[in-house]
Amino acid sequence: MITVPKYPEGANLLRDKVVVVTAAAGTGIGSATAKRALEEGAKVVVSDWHERRLGEKAAELADLGDVHAIPCDVTKEDHVQALIDGSVERFGRIDVVVNNAGLGGTKSLVDMTDEEWTRVLDVTLNGTFRATRAALRRFAEQGDGGAIVNNASVLGWRAQGGQAHYAAAKAGVMALTRCAAVDAAPLGVRINAVAPSLAMHAFLAKVTSDELLEELTAREVSGRAAQPWEVANVIVFLASEYASYLTGEVVSVSSQHA
Repeated sequence: MITVPKYPEGANLLRDKVVVVTAAAGTGIGSATAKRALEEGAKVVVSDWHERRLGEKAAELADLGDVHAIPCDVTKEDHVQALIDGSVERFGRIDVVVNNAGLGGTKSLVDMTDEEWTRVLDVTLNGTFRATRAALRRFAEQGDGGAIVNNASVLGWRAQGGQAHYAAAKAGVMALTRCAAVDAAPLGVRINAVAPSLAMHAFLAKVTSDELLEELTAREVSGRAAQPWEVANVIVFLASEYASYLTGEVVSVSSQHA
């Protein structure tokens, strides 16, 4: 029998922390992370390139706590810097940055254009780099530590047809996480990543064929896809003091067996 665990109650794991989440306007892991962070006592800045959806998401989350929306396209350095600066202007500091922005798509490598390859890497890997760099500079100014959690993917380890650009970008996010953690350690900043396999949400179902979703679900020993909030729970843990001695790690949020 396949069952989904009960949605958890908040336990103030992020009480009074200021958490910045990129790509948080959709229906997936970013918005779930923003919601869980609010439920865990954080003040949250949500960002996304799509301003209308971002405004709607901020309004939806407003009943849960103090949330602020700042539009951001992570492929643009000035947008990323404005996100960090705007977060500090609104809340006085930042404590956690969740780099969730990523772009996928399915395309055989032999048919892939330079533009398609570059776009996926620019959003997924370079965007994570830009936000990590901006956050570390701010953490250095604050002088009292912080945490960064990156969203990678099991495809950073595993092979899947049509995913060369996405897998390469996510493998890069994993390597960036490990190396940046070494650079950040003297600042008291921890940097970790999650690597989900299949987290089901409305947008994924819209852009992915039923056949592929069935195939990916069949790989999960639990017999089901994760809920986005289940991935968000691990992100919250990594952002919290419960992970105070954990850095440079990529945590698989997956039950895949093949």
